[in-house]
Amino acid sequence: MAKNITPRAENYSQWYLDVIAAGQLADHAPVKGCMVIRPTGYAIWEQMQAVLDRKFKETGHVNAYFPVLIPESFIHKEAQHIEGFSPELAVVTHAGGKMLEEPLVVRPTSETVVGHMYAQWVQSYRDLPLLINQWCNVMRWELRTRLFLRTSEFLWQEGHTAHETGAEAEEETLRMLDIYRVFMEDTLAMPVLTGRKSESEKFPGAVHTYSCEALMQDKKALQAGTSHYLGQNFAKAFNITFLDRQNNRTHVHTTSWGASTRLIGALLMTHSDDDGLVLPPRIAPVQVAIVPLYKSEAEKAEVMAFAGQVSRRLSEKLDPLRIRMDTREDQRPADRFFHWVQQGVPLRAEIGPKDVQKGHAMFVRRDTREKVPLSLEQIAVAVPELLTRMQDELFAKAKAFREAHSHRVDSYPEFKRVLEEQGGFLYAHWNGSAEVEAMVKEETKATIRCIPAGGEPAPGKCMVTGEPSLQRVVFSVAY
Repeated sequence: MAKNITPRAENYSQWYLDVIAAGQLADHAPVKGCMVIRPTGYAIWEQMQAVLDRKFKETGHVNAYFPVLIPESFIHKEAQHIEGFSPELAVVTHAGGKMLEEPLVVRPTSETVVGHMYAQWVQSYRDLPLLINQWCNVMRWELRTRLFLRTSEFLWQEGHTAHETGAEAEEETLRMLDIYRVFMEDTLAMPVLTGRKSESEKFPGAVHTYSCEALMQDKKALQAGTSHYLGQNFAKAFNITFLDRQNNRTHVHTTSWGASTRLIGALLMTHSDDDGLVLPPRIAPVQVAIVPLYKSEAEKAEVMAFAGQVSRRLSEKLDPLRIRMDTREDQRPADRFFHWVQQGVPLRAEIGPKDVQKGHAMFVRRDTREKVPLSLEQIAVAVPELLTRMQDELFAKAKAFREAHSHRVDSYPEFKRVLEEQGGFLYAHWNGSAEVEAMVKEETKATIRCIPAGGEPAPGKCMVTGEPSLQRVVFSVAY
């Protein structure tokens, strides 16, 4: 059906780019590695923002904004931080026609400038906790880029909090991780594993990093969101101190957490098919596209009047801004239908003269192509039910796919064979050694995605060395 989209089985990478192009989500920008997010792609991001922003505010967080340019000296204050980000930094050396006294870094993340300001804002335990989020862009000079998944500039939100104790900060870190998990599963219909990162995979400067890991249709992992317990590392680097309840001056404990426009790529690769984009109803900017069909002016008047009634009935239960009436007359019906298919709109309502005579509209599901005729009387109740069922079934399908491609392996030869032949998430015992982790990455390109949260650890033997292991960790080749 989709002549302009390469089948997934033929070339998955090209399929991904074709779906983005056909869905009019983004284009490459004139600057290498950057992207222009088109209205459809940005509308998806706006939906994500709206849901996440509400969840953040419900847990007491407030929004602020910090500058895009950061003094280079700030980046050097936290040793692990500069070591981790140095290769990716974009640096401004000239401005106003002359060389700057100190170079400025285009923010790769904002822990440093936030720490500088928190040191001024926090004086007493009464000022804590400090719970701030910002929506912004960041710049990381990537060598290999792919639209949404890894670009030099991208949009995201980054939360930064400061607390009296390590226990409170760790609790906050895990709370935000769970907010991401719930959002990804309930809104994006994308099942994720949550857990702690290994030492080599954690955020530069963090004590612990936790992540949400999703499995894409090509059986590669994608890190969908992260939450970091920073301990007192940045607090000491930027001298963020306060008078505690015993009137002693001590350093705060901080966290940071973020999710980005990478989620649009994750959404695409979780649900879309060879005809284009498939969007879960809760995140779709347009939930229902109404397509009136007629050949004469007499039919037009009749069909448009009925289509207007359908739109009004839908508006009783749905957001009117997420209902679109397709009034284009310069395209064939098949082309109009396929436009909404490639835009990933969950439901399409087709209304022709015969439908008007029967007093119904023909609703077509984007994911299954199931057709359901609904009368005006049925629409207000049946359409929300259809959207809910579609949301639930997309999640169930994605979860079944993940479970079908999750494997328990006990030896390194078995690990390499399963990874090469089947891919997916591989649960294996590991002795905790960075050397073993690095060797596996070098030989197979698989990394430890997370040390899974929840459940009782089941001791075993490291698949490589045979040494004791407390529990299985999750390996996968990742984006």
